[in-house]
Amino acid sequence: MTTVTRRKVEYPADGLTMIGHLALPAGTDRRPAVLLGPEGPGLGDVERARADALAERGYVVLAFDLHGGRYLSDPEDMLARCMPLLADPERMRRIGHAALDMLRAEPRTDPDRVAAIGYGTGGAIGLELGRDGVDLRAIATVNALTTGRPEETARIRCPVWAGVGSEDPIMPAAQREAFTAEMRAAGVDWRLVVYGGALHAFHHPPVDHPVRPGIGYHPQHARRAWRDVTDLLAECMPVTE
Repeated sequence: MTTVTRRKVEYPADGLTMIGHLALPAGTDRRPAVLLGPEGPGLGDVERARADALAERGYVVLAFDLHGGRYLSDPEDMLARCMPLLADPERMRRIGHAALDMLRAEPRTDPDRVAAIGYGTGGAIGLELGRDGVDLRAIATVNALTTGRPEETARIRCPVWAGVGSEDPIMPAAQREAFTAEMRAAGVDWRLVVYGGALHAFHHPPVDHPVRPGIGYHPQHARRAWRDVTDLLAECMPVTE
């Protein structure tokens, strides 16, 4: 197994001091890099483990923070912060750019080979970076079929992969159709995978705090979605030793 170096990194964003998780692969050379965004509750052990797993594959990874070092385990607290955020593309972009600047400042990062992947709110931020014209190699989003200002979607310059559960009440069929229409109209290289029988946050192992209705873990589809994300990275941003 490749040795991974991990450290906390602090940076300002959204009026807060964000505390991200940086994972570095073995070696001293520059590597392709991944900006990894968490679900609405914020950066937790699941996202840190995913960052470490990608670093083992040879990527520099920053799992970024949403809430100034807090994990919002109460659904009402999470919604109170995330719903206004999701309704404000410029604010999402500022949070994304702050994290991206931190990732690109890492000496091990190849600034010309950066991808954004994310879940829920973190995935929406990745999409907004693409709509803002950021030079990314790939965008992958799970449970974040957010639509934006259609005239800006054509600024996405990389392949977009999206995954969602067929039974997700938070991202229902109408949302899938709106997302698909926006990507098609903009001429984006896009893919949408609908995982049959899966609910919202199907990728996330069970948690020990209350969750919103319509959320449920699907281990088989969680493994499939992770494989789809890593396949996208390998296609668009291969690691060369």
